Parts: sequence; structure tokens; C-alpha cells
Amino acid sequence: MTGFVSFIGSGPGDPELLTLKAVDRLGKADAVLFDDLSSGPILTHAHPDADLVGVGKRAGRPSPKQDHVSRLLVDYAETGAHVVRLKSGDGGMFGRLEEELVALQAAGIEYEIIPGIPSAVAAAAAAGIPLTRRLTARRVQFVTGHDVSGELPDDLNLTALADSQATTVVFMGKRTFPLLVNALHAHGLPLETPAMLAEAVSTPTQALHRTTMGALAKRLESEIGSAPALILYGPLAEFNDV
Repeated sequence: MTGFVSFIGSGPGDPELLTLKAVDRLGKADAVLFDDLSSGPILTHAHPDADLVGVGKRAGRPSPKQDHVSRLLVDYAETGAHVVRLKSGDGGMFGRLEEELVALQAAGIEYEIIPGIPSAVAAAAAAGIPLTRRLTARRVQFVTGHDVSGELPDDLNLTALADSQATTVVFMGKRTFPLLVNALHAHGLPLETPAMLAEAVSTPTQALHRTTMGALAKRLESEIGSAPALILYGPLAEFNDV
């Protein structure tokens, strides 16, 4: 008997931001494989008899390899279990969803994908700003701040990322942001461009820091911290200061 896997985007961390479908699947699951940022209060929605397995990856910490996580999903499902794979934010956005889908497809295991609120959207909401505006912020772009080795990707479209009329959100970019700012400045983006560092969005330790790209890059050269974070920059980052 083959089981079934529900991939659930848990949103940025606040359990009240879970979808109704996500709560339903958590309550019916035999096993929940969860990311670090999907733990805590969110797991109170899991069935009390469900196996809870932490498989999260955090920079600078020992983490399970991706092939191990994929193997766990297959192994649980092959017992006939209903498995929930709980991913932070939306699993399809820098969440390594595709690797796990490929493993399930190869094993002939059926699945569903339940979207979650992307952390970038939640960060903008927490700051009281929109991500777009007519005439001055017509485009939104999401980019990862590091490659598989933890370095700034060397194939970034810097011309697009230096667009002063776009709202840009950098995921997992605190360590590499100073290098990115140098590259963007060389492509014509002013160091005075508004920027916002959003840490631990929607959790009790949330912190929003509005500044400029140049000032934020200088700060992150010496002060990174361990909180999960996004960096937003562009014309709207200074809107409605908090």
C-alpha cells in the first residue's frame, strides 16, 4: 500500500497565517517532516499521534542532506502513511521543493502541493507597505542571496537587480549582501536606495530595520546574527516608516 504526501507551505511562522487546508492536512497526518522555521506553535495543529521529524536546514548549522530528506519522504509514504512535508513560507519559492517531487515521482507516490504565504509578502505586510506601485514600482523580483556553496551566485542578472523602479527581495542574503551591493552600485544603483532588513517575520522576535542599501551593507559586514531574514530594497522600502 502506497501512502500520500502533502507538501504544505507553512507561511513565515505565525500559525494564524496557515491556510484552512494546511490545518486540515496536519490534523490527519501520520508523520510530519518539518523545517526549522515551520516548528513551534505550527506543530500544535499536527495529530497528537503523528511522528514529528525535524529535517530543517539552517546556514552554519549541521543539517540533513537533501537526499536523506527525500528518502525519508519515500520511506514513510511506502508504509502507507499520509505524510506532511512542512516547508516555511511557500515551498515552491527557494524551498528545494523540486528535488523532493522528483523523488516521489520516481517512487510512484502521489502528492499534493498546498501553497503558503511567501515570507516576502508577509514581510511587506508587517512593514505596512505594498510590494508594487503604479509608475514607480511596477515590477517585483525575488532572488536568492547564495548558491549551493553559500557564496553570492556568479550568474545573477545584475542589470535587472539594479533596476531602480523594481521592488527586489533577497532571500538568504545577509552574508553576501555587502558583495551584492558593491556589484549593484557598479551597475548604477545608488547606495542611497531605500532598503529594509526584515528578521523573524510574523514571530514574537520580529524586527524590521529601515535604512539604505549602503548603510545596511556596512552593518552586515560586521553584524549578521542568526535570525532568519529577508532584505527588501527599492522605492517602496522607505514607505510608511515603522
